[in-house]
Amino acid sequence: MTRLKFQSLRWLFLTALLFCVFSSALQAKDNKLTPEMIVNMKHVTQVAIDPSGQKIAFVLNVPRTEEDKYGKSYSEIWLTTVDGKKPKQYTSKPGRPSSVSWSPDGKWITFLSKKTKEKDKKNGKTEHTQIYKIAATGGESSTLTKHNSSISRYHWSPDGKSIAFVAADPETKEEKEAQKAGRDWKVYDENYKHLRLWILDIASGKTRQLFEEDLSVWNFVWTPDSKQIIFQAAETPLIDDSYVFQKIYTTPISAGTPEVLCNTKGKLGSMAVSPDGKKLAFLGAISLNDPLAQSLFTVPIDGEIVRFLSQNVASSGTWVDWINNKTLALLSVKGTQTVLSKVNAENGKMTDIIAGGPIMQSIDLNSKTGRFAAVAHAHRHPREVFSGKIAGDKIKRLTNHNPWMKSKRIARQEVTEWLGADGWRIEGVLTYPLYYKAGQKYPLVLQIHGGPEGVSLNGWTTSAGYPVQVLAGEGYFVLQPNYRGSGGRGVDFSKADHDDLGGKEFEDVLAGVDTLIERGFVDGERVGTGGWSYGGYFSAWAATRHSERFKASVVAAGISNWISFAGTTDIPHEMSLVHWNSYWHTERDLHWERSPQYYIEKADTPTLVIHGMSDTRVHPEQGIQLYTALKIKRVPTKLVLYPRQPHGLVERAHQLDYMKRVVEWFNKYLKVGGTN
Repeated sequence: MTRLKFQSLRWLFLTALLFCVFSSALQAKDNKLTPEMIVNMKHVTQVAIDPSGQKIAFVLNVPRTEEDKYGKSYSEIWLTTVDGKKPKQYTSKPGRPSSVSWSPDGKWITFLSKKTKEKDKKNGKTEHTQIYKIAATGGESSTLTKHNSSISRYHWSPDGKSIAFVAADPETKEEKEAQKAGRDWKVYDENYKHLRLWILDIASGKTRQLFEEDLSVWNFVWTPDSKQIIFQAAETPLIDDSYVFQKIYTTPISAGTPEVLCNTKGKLGSMAVSPDGKKLAFLGAISLNDPLAQSLFTVPIDGEIVRFLSQNVASSGTWVDWINNKTLALLSVKGTQTVLSKVNAENGKMTDIIAGGPIMQSIDLNSKTGRFAAVAHAHRHPREVFSGKIAGDKIKRLTNHNPWMKSKRIARQEVTEWLGADGWRIEGVLTYPLYYKAGQKYPLVLQIHGGPEGVSLNGWTTSAGYPVQVLAGEGYFVLQPNYRGSGGRGVDFSKADHDDLGGKEFEDVLAGVDTLIERGFVDGERVGTGGWSYGGYFSAWAATRHSERFKASVVAAGISNWISFAGTTDIPHEMSLVHWNSYWHTERDLHWERSPQYYIEKADTPTLVIHGMSDTRVHPEQGIQLYTALKIKRVPTKLVLYPRQPHGLVERAHQLDYMKRVVEWFNKYLKVGGTN
């Protein structure tokens, strides 16, 4: 009897133990992030602080559901306060409002949107993006403009009497008739529409084009007296020209011809006019070969000598504004973090205000109150609304649009360093396997940023294109390396890969892999790589030139042939001038030798090739070339082409399919028990 009782107790104990283990496994599975969760995440894209410095209007990106028609995500306008009161929704789907702003008197919130009446949809009438307004207290929105082409950018005049906006030339009557008759051919690079600058008079509702000169305007600011506009423009609206061939102009709003304010070379970025209207601060390149508009300059409005304020700074500026006539606020990427600094407008001396903490992506400053609103993200959440003070040392989170994430396990993440080529210090963001146990070796997946002047930051690292936390949940170490050529380390570092693409910059990546192997974290026989654009090039390079090091690769919108790329991309000048320092026809042998296609005989790495069929940056032929060559060589490969998708996936179903394919590919070739 005693023995039977003992046996019964033992079986009861074992049953309970198995139940606990099974329950823990189910709970662990439920607690990790999945591709479905990633495509369902909401995030903030833009903020605007009101004239009182107390209210913040913001744009919230809202993913489509499975029941919605395919397309880009929706967006909504919301309002919150700096004291953290519950946010209030002002618009709802369907719709994609953007560019939220405040009227100078604080009574109105304005934004860009398309709102097509049902009868117009049935008649096939073209939708145009217009400027809308909605009372700060809420209610129905109404249109401020009825322009005959879509508006892409706008700014209120400081006195509140006008709005300046940018819109492309409309389609002419002759063009519409030709389209109907089938005479719809296009002359490449010539059938473009200039981006014109217009003025809307608020009182009368009338609009007028500011000048007739053929310039395409990409960015502009008002002077504080509302009498002048300073703008960045190129001679054409072509992407290449907008990237590297813009100039800064000034024009009165009354009448006149635009005049070049100062001579600049290369890329241009954020700019702002001082409160007294005497100086312009702007971010720009130091030369035509600088890959980023990352350096800080000032120039008097009367067009005297440009002053370079950020010499020898090991960071990359992303936004600038004036605190007062003598002091600037500068947001920069420094390494894997962001830093908000004060800058003396005379001598360039910088003092950090907020360093570390959440990654600030964009800022809107109210210089009169010293408060600002920010879009920021951190290790445990995507982009949300934050606020802070210029006199403070931290920012406060105001929104939480994904409360369900609190119950999910987020994998450990840290900044890691190693010595790259020539002993250079290289950084990266390392994410651990979700259920990491010290002493065990794990497979590694590289997730490589594009650019190459992009940068991986120590904040929220996961997206549909880079499913870092999903991979960590599958048991992988994930390394996001900031190789030489990346942003965040100053001009010299971002130019260090020039004319050496795939050379020492890739040695930096390999050194990072070796370091993780030496630390005992990673099984060197189970290393994979993936990335988009230039990260896709690196992954194609890994699968060919360095195939012996990699057991799986995912090449998304990646370059496989530098020579054919140069003839099919929309940025042939930008890629040549700010990365190669030369054109392909002057260094043809080098361009070919740095192409993955050149090393196809070495290729033995199973490679998943991904491409959007509407990609104008890296034409789908790049992916098709790589797939065809690998297939002929009998290397395991698969090519997936996504209709309507540009240089990245923007539709829910495609994003979901991509993430699932990536996980399946790496699991097949990197996990124990997989094909390899």
